Amino acid sequence: MTVETRQRVKPFLTWAGGKRWLVSGHRTVLPKAYKWHFEPFLGSGAVFFGLCPSRAYLSDANHALIETYCAIQDNWQSVWERLLWHQRRHSKEHYYWTRASKPRTVTSRAARFIYLNRTCFNGLYRVNRQGVFNVPKGTKENVTFPDDDFAMVAKALRSAHLVCSDFEEELHKARAGDFVYVDPPYTVQHNQNNFIKYNDRLFCWEDQKRLAAVIGEVSRRGALVLVSNANSPSIKSLYSAAEWNYVVLRRHSVLASAACKRQITTELAIMNYDLDGCS
Repeated sequence: MTVETRQRVKPFLTWAGGKRWLVSGHRTVLPKAYKWHFEPFLGSGAVFFGLCPSRAYLSDANHALIETYCAIQDNWQSVWERLLWHQRRHSKEHYYWTRASKPRTVTSRAARFIYLNRTCFNGLYRVNRQGVFNVPKGTKENVTFPDDDFAMVAKALRSAHLVCSDFEEELHKARAGDFVYVDPPYTVQHNQNNFIKYNDRLFCWEDQKRLAAVIGEVSRRGALVLVSNANSPSIKSLYSAAEWNYVVLRRHSVLASAACKRQITTELAIMNYDLDGCS
C-alpha cells in the first residue's frame, strides 16, 4: 500500500507530545509503502491522520480516548451536534460543570472528552489516582473550528481497528511489511519526567525496557519500525543493536505555559530502515 498520495486529515485533539510537527516537518522519516499501519500509543493520532492508511490497528491504554475515537467512527454527526451544544454554553461555569459530569451515553462522553481537551489548560490529559480528569480551564474559548471535518475523520477511521489495550498486546500482531509507529511517554532512566503525570498509571523505565524488547521482536519479524523518544543516552542504550538507525529531530517545545518560554528541543527518531528507502 502506498500512502504518499492519500489525503491528510486534521487531528481533532490536542495532545501532549503530539506529532503534527513530525508529519509536517520531517515526513522523510516516514515510509511511503507498507501493508498495515500500527500505532499503539495513539494520542491525537497525528501520524495516522497524516498518512491516512487504508488499513490500521490503532490502540491506546486510555479507555476514554479510544471510546471517543469509536464514537466518531460509528456516529460522528451525533458527536458533532453535542460538541456544538458545548460551544453554545461554553464558560468557566460550564467547563467545571462538564468536568464534574458523568455522561451516560457514548456520544455525550465523547463530546465531553473533546470539549475538555479543547478548552482545558494546554490541551493536557491528566487524571488523579481515582481516574478523574482534573486539568483546570485554559484560555481558549473556541470549542469548534472552521476547519473541523469530523466526516473526514470518520472516513479515515472507517477501516481502522480501534482497541483499548497495552502496547504489547497489539504489537504481537505486526508482521513483515507492516509499519509500526511507536510514540511512548518520554520517561528516561535518570529522570521520570513530566510526561508521567498525564495518566493515573506511571509509564516507568521498566515499561520503556519492555517496549524496547517487544519492538526488537517486531523488527526481527520484518516490520518497518519507527520509534519517537527522548534524545537521551539511556534511550539510545535500549536501541543499541546494529539494526537501529538514529536521526535527531529538532522541534519547538509546546509544553511551557507561555509561548515565549517554548524553546527548540530535540527528539530521537529510531528506525530499522534506511531513509533512502522511504524518502
